[in-house]
Amino acid sequence: MITVLLADDEHLIRGALASLLVLEDDITVVAQAGTGDEALAMARAHRPDVAVLDLQMPGLDGVAVAGQLRDSVPGCAAMIVTSHARAGALKRALSVGVRGFVPKTVSAHDLAQIIRTVHSGGRYIDQELAADAIAAGESPLTPREAELLSYAEDGAPVADIASRASLSSGTVRNYLSAAATKLGAENRHVAARIAREHGWL
Repeated sequence: MITVLLADDEHLIRGALASLLVLEDDITVVAQAGTGDEALAMARAHRPDVAVLDLQMPGLDGVAVAGQLRDSVPGCAAMIVTSHARAGALKRALSVGVRGFVPKTVSAHDLAQIIRTVHSGGRYIDQELAADAIAAGESPLTPREAELLSYAEDGAPVADIASRASLSSGTVRNYLSAAATKLGAENRHVAARIAREHGWL
């Protein structure tokens, strides 16, 4: 029996997936979560074979959860199911050891088969998402620029970003200005939006 954790902030989708997976003879859903932090706690408590993680969740996103699971629950294979697929997100997911990356448009039958593939040590990446990732190219941002842009996404003032990153306000302004220039954005907020749309945050 393959034990599965389902993590999605949309209760209806999570419940529907659980109901459909129950129909499979060899798959059982042992835990469900609505946030990234909840997913980590449930994975540590239930030690599932496979974690099916939504990319966009409150708190930690699916990729961040997968990265932490790699260390804290090493026997758990992670896969991302998303309706917000971006090429950069696929690259980030692969870099932390995610074994599956699929859109939410996948059928229940196919999802069950992908869970089996991931559980057996295989990998499944949706072909369209893979093609988009190849076409998108690498992020022009340095890791520090990406980090600071992610802090700027919610409109935080430079002083708050500086405090959070343990940098001076002037240094933060320089990084954010460089990031905005690289992305052809008129300000940090637009730069953050562009970077998020490309999956670079």
